[in-house]
Amino acid sequence: MLVILSGVAGAGKDTIKKELIKRMENVESLPSYTSRPMREGDVEGGTYNFVSREEFEKMIENGEFYEYDVHHNHYYGTSRKLLNEKMESGKIIVKDIDVNGTEHLQDLLKADTKVVTIFLRVPKEELERRLQQRVDKPSPAEIRLRLSRFEYEESRINLYDYVLKNDNLEKTVQIVMAILKNEMNG
Repeated sequence: MLVILSGVAGAGKDTIKKELIKRMENVESLPSYTSRPMREGDVEGGTYNFVSREEFEKMIENGEFYEYDVHHNHYYGTSRKLLNEKMESGKIIVKDIDVNGTEHLQDLLKADTKVVTIFLRVPKEELERRLQQRVDKPSPAEIRLRLSRFEYEESRINLYDYVLKNDNLEKTVQIVMAILKNEMNG
């Protein structure tokens, strides 16, 4: 089963994913490939698979991605090979991805893969506060860029099986764990 977590930058996707992996033995992450530079706290192959812009473009030419997109001037993409290998393991694969990538993956995989989609919502004021307090300290221009996607991402929530307000980490993790258990048995 593939579980897609979406929401604007700062909605808590990565934090929720880490908690699910810690608390559920059958859950594993699927890191995207990206051309963005590593930030403090990033782990190669953990948070992302980091490649240069040139390498990413060569991977696009070779058809190595199920989907890819450009965000904040950097490429992000889902590797066909990595996803297929992880799906064969029988684990619950958790992937955080934007709304465009969600739509592409649903279309490509729905015929033979169970895909569960969850959108994490955060009020815009809370989102701005979280972005300003991040370890990687985005610039004011980058914060504006990320907030500018807020309306677009929110306008696409009808794509999702579940929409959760992420204003309490523990409550949100408990709800997502219940969703995963229910979907596994459903």
